[in-house]
Amino acid sequence: MSEKREISGYAHRCDIPTRWMDNDVYGHINNVQYYSFFDTAVNQYLINEGVLDINAGDTIGLVVETGCQYYAPLAFPETITAGIGVQHIGTSSVRYEIGLFKKGEREPAAQGFFVHVYVDRETRRPTSLPENMRNALEAIRLPD
Repeated sequence: MSEKREISGYAHRCDIPTRWMDNDVYGHINNVQYYSFFDTAVNQYLINEGVLDINAGDTIGLVVETGCQYYAPLAFPETITAGIGVQHIGTSSVRYEIGLFKKGEREPAAQGFFVHVYVDRETRRPTSLPENMRNALEAIRLPD
């Protein structure tokens, strides 16, 4: 996992409203929901950029590795700001770095990553990233 990154260190940001059902019996958002926020932030970016068609696209991303570090609790009814960036772009794989922030905060409440392997929708075999997707990923690439 990379070092703690402030919100300004992410190339793209989006807001995600929390829901009543995200909280657990301890009064904060359950850890499993953070992965849903990661997935939402990444896929929202790709869909908005026009490089992911979840219903009919030839290429889809499968999660092959993920991780998260938790620093501070989040809770409903807060709005979360997700910062996303790309750490690595391979032939068919991408490592996304995601930070979750209480809206207006600089320090992350959680920080994690997803590694997606992009595959052909029908055969489920790895496929090269389409050029338009590669361009959208390069636009949010994090510095080395």
